[in-house]
Order: sequence, then structure tokens, then C-alpha cells
Amino acid sequence: MSQLGGGQSLGKGDRVSFLSFFPFNDEIPGYEVELKYRTETVSGEEYSSQRRGPGRPGSHHVDVLALRKVPFWGNLQEAYFKNKLKLALIGQSLFGQEVYSHLRKEGHRVVGVFTVPDKDGKTDPLALAAEKDGTPVFKFPRWRVKGKTIKEVAEAYKSVGAELNVLPFCTQFIPMDVIDSPKYGSIIYHPSILPRHRGASAINWTLIMGDKKAGFSVFWADDGLDTGPILLQRSCDVESNDTVDALYNRFLFPEGIKAMVEAVQLIADGKAPRIPQPEEGATYEGIQKKENAEISWDQSAEVLHNWIRGHDKVPGAWTEINGQMVTLYGSSLLKSSVPPGEPLEIKGATKPGLVTKNGLVLFGNDGKALVVRNLQFEDGRMIPASQYFSAGETSVVELTAEEVKVAETIKVIWAGILSNVPVIKDSTDFFKSGASSMDVVRLIEEIRQKCGGLQLQNEDVYMATKFEDFIQKVVRKLRGEEPEAELVVDYVSKEVNEMTVKMPHQCFINGQFTDADDGKTYDTINPTDGSIICKVSYASLVDVDKAVAAAKDAFENGKWGRMNARERGRLMYRLADLLEENQEELATIEALDSGAVYTLALKTHIGMSVQTFRYFAGWCDKIQGSTIPINQARPNRNLTFTKKEPLGVCAIIIPWNYPLMMLAWKSAACLAAGNTLVLKPAQVTPLTALKFAELSVKAGFPKGVINIIPGSGGIAGQRLSEHPDIRKLGFTGSTAIGKQIMKSCAVSNLKKVSLELGGKSPLIIFNDCELDKAVRMGMGAVFFNKGENCIAAGRLFVEEAIHDEFVTRVVEEIKKMKIGDPLDRSTDHGPQNHKAHLEKLLQYCEAGVKEGATLVYGGRQVQRPGFFMEPTVFTDVEDHMYLAKEESFGPIMVISKFQNGDIDGVLKRANNTEYGLASGVFTRDINKAMYVSEKLEAGTVFVNTYNKTDVAAPFGGVKQSGFGKDLGEEALNEYLKTKTVTLEY
Repeated sequence: MSQLGGGQSLGKGDRVSFLSFFPFNDEIPGYEVELKYRTETVSGEEYSSQRRGPGRPGSHHVDVLALRKVPFWGNLQEAYFKNKLKLALIGQSLFGQEVYSHLRKEGHRVVGVFTVPDKDGKTDPLALAAEKDGTPVFKFPRWRVKGKTIKEVAEAYKSVGAELNVLPFCTQFIPMDVIDSPKYGSIIYHPSILPRHRGASAINWTLIMGDKKAGFSVFWADDGLDTGPILLQRSCDVESNDTVDALYNRFLFPEGIKAMVEAVQLIADGKAPRIPQPEEGATYEGIQKKENAEISWDQSAEVLHNWIRGHDKVPGAWTEINGQMVTLYGSSLLKSSVPPGEPLEIKGATKPGLVTKNGLVLFGNDGKALVVRNLQFEDGRMIPASQYFSAGETSVVELTAEEVKVAETIKVIWAGILSNVPVIKDSTDFFKSGASSMDVVRLIEEIRQKCGGLQLQNEDVYMATKFEDFIQKVVRKLRGEEPEAELVVDYVSKEVNEMTVKMPHQCFINGQFTDADDGKTYDTINPTDGSIICKVSYASLVDVDKAVAAAKDAFENGKWGRMNARERGRLMYRLADLLEENQEELATIEALDSGAVYTLALKTHIGMSVQTFRYFAGWCDKIQGSTIPINQARPNRNLTFTKKEPLGVCAIIIPWNYPLMMLAWKSAACLAAGNTLVLKPAQVTPLTALKFAELSVKAGFPKGVINIIPGSGGIAGQRLSEHPDIRKLGFTGSTAIGKQIMKSCAVSNLKKVSLELGGKSPLIIFNDCELDKAVRMGMGAVFFNKGENCIAAGRLFVEEAIHDEFVTRVVEEIKKMKIGDPLDRSTDHGPQNHKAHLEKLLQYCEAGVKEGATLVYGGRQVQRPGFFMEPTVFTDVEDHMYLAKEESFGPIMVISKFQNGDIDGVLKRANNTEYGLASGVFTRDINKAMYVSEKLEAGTVFVNTYNKTDVAAPFGGVKQSGFGKDLGEEALNEYLKTKTVTLEY
């Protein structure tokens, strides 16, 4: 219950008359009132609204000015007050800036920011944000001298009148009289799960000690070191190859900001707990220094890995190699077999390291191994560890006039970042001049914007920290002289199907396999037994953006954009050859990951993928425009012609039923047209797409042309549909998701779209058909690939005269089908793709039975491990039933009877659907066949056959089954734009 001005009580549902909601008359800073109400005008129109403003707890005024506006009535839905506090923020860094901004956004009043003085002429991010907002900023180098608080500092602090001190990240010692001064005291953010890892470098020690959980605490400050009562804590799992940066970026930074805001609001509302820290399990570790970071080699590989990653990037774990200190960066546990390499003696190590194409492989005393990606020498020079024996001095290249302009532009960018450096010289070192990791991001982004889209990587900066070396690296990249990094694949290997299957499992971005930016992974499951095949990288928004940037750079600045069409075709032919050479391994992976029967995967999933790439490879140098005569005033000295040009960066999102084949159908046409691509495989079937990425490198495709990002549709897929640098999106999947994608593509940048969506394909079987063939083909139309087939016959219409015999024969044939392991060559019917889909199919059958359809056969899960379903047959399915309208996408035959001779009647029933992907008819009467094929509303009509697709025949739907074509010459038009050129000569 709240009170209106004048003492009037106001409760939920009360009806009040008002016109405008003006600022509250009795405004008091520090409180915010929020009203949510439903209103209707005097003419009866209804709408909802919400207004906010500052006010006094317990009362507010609503002004009614009936002479100015038409009055309306409001039913009060909610009226409540949010308590807000006056805050002092003490600290620094980007984290402090984000906490500051979010607290202000939530309505709290920051009355003062206390931060560090400018360093080398650079202002701290927190101070920058506060100064921009007009918030008072104080920059004290220290708060006390000889144990006593500096008087001027204390007076300045007390002048702001804070009710709570918030310390998001603070490196200064704050006196206790300041800590205890506000009404509510002080709260501090600490990046560990207290009482573990008190003190500085808590994130580093979380990794060094091999903790399985990381997290942070928001606690009440007291006179101890990180010992105050806990207000709230949050935790996350530590992944095996997490780094300090990965943990911070994935969890500690974003969730820490939210938690600080939540903590302040809990205090404001009087709900903040004070939970004493237990002393049991408490640890304290200090700041690690370089001299203490030397690696002790007589330990397990995991302990060595934790030591190296826990010191990455500061202070850096080091060892002695050939008489000099070498710092190791980028450690990961080696999960696959040790690759061949050249031995490297390391002081103190019981076994020499190996310099391999993957990096420097190191061995623990347990016989297990880890691999280090980068090495840094005492002079600050950093190299890829794989190049230890070949990292000699490179010759200096002479710059062209155009390259000199680029160098001058970059010098201006350096000067803007290193504002404390009077003049940027060739010898100026980026990091020794005060740059941080955030400045690396800024440098790369500014170069991309101001140097024609040139795309650099973070490591390009770390590898060339002096200005002259950096310019040399940039010039070599511009000229295409930078050697392509050798592909490093962290395989998951399995002995299966009488072979060793080697499966990549990471994101594939810019020609390299890499973990997701935030380190997240997910399990991909074998549907045959429900076991975990491996963990796969779970692409984040950052990964999507990196992939798109790589594709854009490859299109605009890379070899691919300059490559002639015939050379492009040569690469595609080579890729087709590699797919064929590796077809047994690919088919085995497809069987493991999707449940496809191996023999079918070999022939269709992989076989048609090979055919598709060969077909479109042949189109590369045959894409052409036309010459057009135009009418103009004489003399007619005009020439008009059209050109077919690639669109640019294309996104492709594929389903899980034919993982590799759907990839091929879309990407082959996309690449033949000269585009670059970012492809998101279905979350449940990523493995053949990642193997395809590996083969594309072996085929010689330049980096950035093909990028594969496994992950969820809601994150990666949605970002692709919204991304402003993508010019085309091809999608195969459900109609509902297709509509969402189309909307996002329109709102973002009106990108071109092609959609192959759901189906409920009708198959009409007339009594004059060849019945044996109709039974055989009809079963294939439904049960092919376990029914997980976009063009599967979703509904069979069987003429009355042969209906019963058709059903009997189908059931007899089903009983002969062998259900089992898809790798068994005699298996006819494998598991459904994933558990959720199996459960959906079982619910589909239950719905059919409830509505009165006759379940003739099946309808149940097979009682064995895995996600197996019995082939199922329903009859007596009427037009109004759920089974008649909705696609099952599974091994469920839905049969409806139609009267003898009623051709137009069955056509009307067959077309009574919003879908129109495929259809079929069986009859010996050619006139009847042609009439029916003309009347059926579908993108494809099969006559006396089914499932007979070919790479040269266009494929796509109508109505809510989508638009646009895969396969055939028409598919190229989905990835091309037409330019008209007119000239007078």
C-alpha cells in the first residue's frame, strides 16, 4: 500500500484518474519510486505504461491537468519504492569503471570517485568515466603517512557525504577511519572464494594451486587482510586449459560487475547478510615476483601446466634454455599423442622438450605432457615456440610510397595510445612505454579502421613490440609474405570401426583451431549408447565476431579476394578429393556423432558431399553476366553489360540430420561464387564440420575463407543473423527459427537470406501404381535416415482399393528391418539423433493415439542403451489431427485413406498445409502423374520414385517451407549479386 499526496491510500488494482505523470513535488534525492499501471482512455482504448521518478518513501503526488489533455483512467498494477544510496567509489581499472556505470544506471548516486593519479600522462578508466559525467574525482597518491591518515585527504573524503564505500578494485591501502566512516561501512570485491587465496594475485593462485572451482567474494571490509564477513559469493568451474585472462573474461569480470550492483542494492534494502569467514581452509599468498616464478621440473604435467598458466602473463613462468632465461606462455595439456619434433635441452628437466609444429612439448615426471605456444627471451623478443630453431633474423624490407603512408598512420595511432611518449621512434617499445593488454585491443581495432581493414592478431603485437619491428610485420602481412602458421590440431582420437578416428574439437577461426574465447565447452553425445564422445568448444559472441572479422579480412584483403576463378575451382576440386580420400573416417565420425547408419553415411552423407564440391568447382570459371543492347539517342556508342559478383561474408547455419551433406550443399555454392563464410554446425553434431575445416587447410584454402564455430543457435546463430558485416545468411532448420532469423537479418542490415525450412511432404499412392515399388519407395520416403529427412513423406495418401494391402506389406517389411549399432554393416535403422528428439517423437505418437489414430506398429522406444525408436505406422489419420498437420521428423508413417478415383479431392487434402518442400505420386498413368505434379504445391515433386536428389537439380521449398535454392546452377544466384555497367565510348 502506498499513499498519494494528501494522504490518499493507493493499493494494487485501485482506480485513479490522472493525465500526466510529472516529477514528484516532494522530491528527495536518494529514493526512486516506480509505478506500473494499466490505462484506458475515455474512448475505451487500453495500453500499459511505466513511469519512474525520484520521490519520498511512502508518498508522492500525481498531477491532473484536465484542461490540457484528455483524461484517462489507470488501474494501478504495482507501486513500490527502490532505496538508493550515496556512494563513494574507491579504486581503479576498467572493472571499476563498469561497476561505477552500472551503479549509476541503477539509480544510485555516486558522490565521489577516489582513484590513483594519472600514470605516464594516462588517466585511469574509472576517472575518465566519472570526469565525463561530472562526478567529483579525487586522485590521491596515498591516503596516509607513517600510519596516520593525511588530514587533507580525510577532509576531501568526508566532504562528499557517502553512505557506503564501494571498492571494486583498489591497489591502495585505505585507512580504517575511512573504511568505517560511512553509515553502512565499506564493501570490497575479491577474485577468489574466500577464505581461500586471501591477498593479491588470487586468480593466479587459483590456477597455480590447481583449484577445480574459481569465483569471487563481495565482503564487508574490516581491519584484517581480506578477512571481513561475506556478503555474497559466486563460483564457476575451472576448465583444464583456462588462463587468468579466460577466467577473468568469462566469469570474474562480467559476473563480478553484476554482483557488486546486487550487493549495493541488498545493503540499500536492508537485506545484506554478514557471514563470518571460517578460518578453516583459509590461505594467504602474496604477489609472485619473477625470481620466484622459475619452473621446478620434477612434478607432474598437470602441476607444471598449472604453474605456467597461473603465471601467464605476469610475472611469467620461466626456465633456463641454452644459458638464458626463457619465459613460457600459452600452456595447455596435451591430450593427443606426442607429435614428432626436435629435442631441446632444458636445465633441470629430466627429459628434453620437443620443438614440434604444435609448440614446445614438455614432460612431467608422470610421463604425461603439456605444450607451450610462445616463448619470450630476455631481450623481450617473443616467438612461436614451434619456431625456436628457425627464429633467425629476417631481412628488412624496403617500404613503398603507399606502405610509408600506412606506417605514418600507424605511428599516429601509437602516439595516441602512448600519450606519455613525446616522439615515437623506431626503437620505441610498446609495452615498455606503458601500454597494457587493453591497449593491444585498441591498437588492433584502430589499425583495422584506419588501414583499409587490415586484420591483426593480439600475438602480432606481442611478437613485435618495437615500432620498427611492428611496421615490418605489418608490411609483410600487407604483401602476403607472412608465412602461414602450420595447422595445429588437438585431436580427440578413438579406436573404432577398425580404424583410428582423429577428431578436431575446437573452434576453427582464421585458419587455426582454437578454444572458445571464454574457455567454455560442451559434451557431444554418441546417440548409439548415450556416452560422451568428447568436449567441444562452445563459441561465444567474441568468437563469432572474430570469425566474421577473419572472413571479412580474407575477402577484402587476402589471397582469396585476388584469386582468379579457375584457381578457386582448383582448390575446390582438391577439397573434394580429400573428402573422398577420407570418406571412411568421415562416415565413421558421422555415425558416432549423428547416429547415421555407416553404409548410408558413406554413400549419401559423404558421397553426395564429394559430388557437390566437384559440381560447384566446375562452375567457378563459368559464372558470367551478359551484354545488353540499350536504346539511346544516336549515335549509339553505348555499352551495357552485367557482372556477377560475390556478396562478401556469408553465414551458414546447418541442421543435425545430414551434418556434412548440408554443409556441402550450401558452402560449395558459396565458395564457388567467391565468398568467404562463417558456418555454425548444429550444436549436437559438430564433428564432421570441424574435420572438414582441417581438410580445407590441407586443400590449400587461405586462412579466414572458411570458419567453423560450434555452439548454440541462441548465441552464435543469433549473432550471425544480426552481424552487420555479414551480407548473406543461408539457413536450414525449423520454420519458427527461420522466421526469427529472417526478422533479425532484416532489422540488422537487410542481409540476403535463403531458408530451407520444415516440411509435411505428401505422398499420393494411386491404386494403379506398381505396388511392390510403391511399398519399397514409400518406406524409404519415411524411414530413410531414421526419418530425420527434410523431404520425408510426412503424410501418405493411399487410395482405398489398395490401402489395406499397402499397410500389411509395409508392416511385414518393417519387421524385417534390423535395428542396431550404426557401425554394423547389416544395420538398417540406427538411433535417433539425440535424446530430446527421441522424447519429442514419443510424445508425437502419444498425441496420435489420444486423437484416435490407429497405431498399427511401433510407437515405442527400443529397450536398449541409446536413443532408438521403433519404426512406426499410424492409419485412420484424419485431416484435423495433429499427426496430419505437424512434421514428426522421425520414423513415423502417417497414412490417410482417400476414395477411389478422387484425384482432385486428394490433391486438395495434400495441399492443405502451410508447408511445401517436397511431394510425390505413384501411378502408371502418365497423364495422371503430370496433372498431379502440376497441381501439387511443393518445390520438388517425385513421380514413381522418392528421395532422388542430384547435385545438378535445384532444391528448395515454397510457402512456409522457405525460399531460395540449394544445388544446381540456381544455387549460385543465392550467393551472387548482379551489377549493371553502362558506358559511352
